[in-house]
Amino acid sequence: MVETVLVTGGTGFVAGWCIVELLKRGYAVRTTLRSLSKQSAVLSVVAAGGVPVDRLSFAEVDLTDDRGWDAAMTGCDYVLHVASPLGRDAPRDRDALVAPARDGTLRVLRAGVRAGVKRIVMTSAATAARPPRDSEITSDEKVWADPDDSRFDAYRRSKILAERAAWDFMKTEGGSTEFVTILPGAILGPVLTKDNLGSVQIIERLLQGRPGRVPRIGLWVVDVRDLAELHIQAMIAPEAAGERFLAVGDFMWMEDIAKALRARLGGRAKKVPTRRLPNLVFKFMAVFMPVLRSFTAELGRRTATSSEKASRVLGFSPRPGVQTVVDCAESLRDNGR
Repeated sequence: MVETVLVTGGTGFVAGWCIVELLKRGYAVRTTLRSLSKQSAVLSVVAAGGVPVDRLSFAEVDLTDDRGWDAAMTGCDYVLHVASPLGRDAPRDRDALVAPARDGTLRVLRAGVRAGVKRIVMTSAATAARPPRDSEITSDEKVWADPDDSRFDAYRRSKILAERAAWDFMKTEGGSTEFVTILPGAILGPVLTKDNLGSVQIIERLLQGRPGRVPRIGLWVVDVRDLAELHIQAMIAPEAAGERFLAVGDFMWMEDIAKALRARLGGRAKKVPTRRLPNLVFKFMAVFMPVLRSFTAELGRRTATSSEKASRVLGFSPRPGVQTVVDCAESLRDNGR
């Protein structure tokens, strides 16, 4: 009998790859959209992934509204809760995204528990396991970040509080439904569409020569293809129930990413800068560009982070970061970006 997986936020970067990989493995997939007018966008993603769409269906629901969630869950065996508000405008109010992320997550969990789904896998963020600054503690699944830490912008704060609320709910009201969280680093890799790029905009801007120099910022990179595979393993592996899993691959400074693009893409990456942007200049720019403010505290910093648990328990084997960023850039070119 074919099992059905509900994937939230079907137009998203990670959700798209999860849908493709689930369909490849023979699952039926139902994905949520705020408007069914977005169906064609998801269908184009699936087509780009080279899989048939006969086992794909849609549910029109909103993370900010109770309506429709029980119907969306009907007949589902598993849930991958991938969707979360992004806050593209970098709101100054650090609580601006907390309610949408936390309440939306609880809405999904309640509906899933009522429907009796076997397991819910939630996409959190590596930020949620970030230790205190200068503590020299390695970031792993035992660490819980302080949401009141001034380093965290509205988006990161919302991810921390949403995961905390999710675990609290599932421990007291989860019933027989099992729960797992995945905490990815900076998600890069090939795009299946030119929309909803998320972290991929970092590569897009470098290809466009923006900014003219690269800041001393480092990223724990994870390939979206490896992340989709990890979600599925977390969904089905018996030993994953009730666990958190950090998902990161290579650590790469922005300079490393820029040099990799230059070296591998040649003339196609001629606009990519390679000279470093002084920290003082970056901080000055952040005064006028809100999207940069959350990075100022991370200039020149590298927090030790471990995905050993995901590797040991779920066989997580991330591909090299250079391959991820180059594949990402080439796919952006292919999609007209």
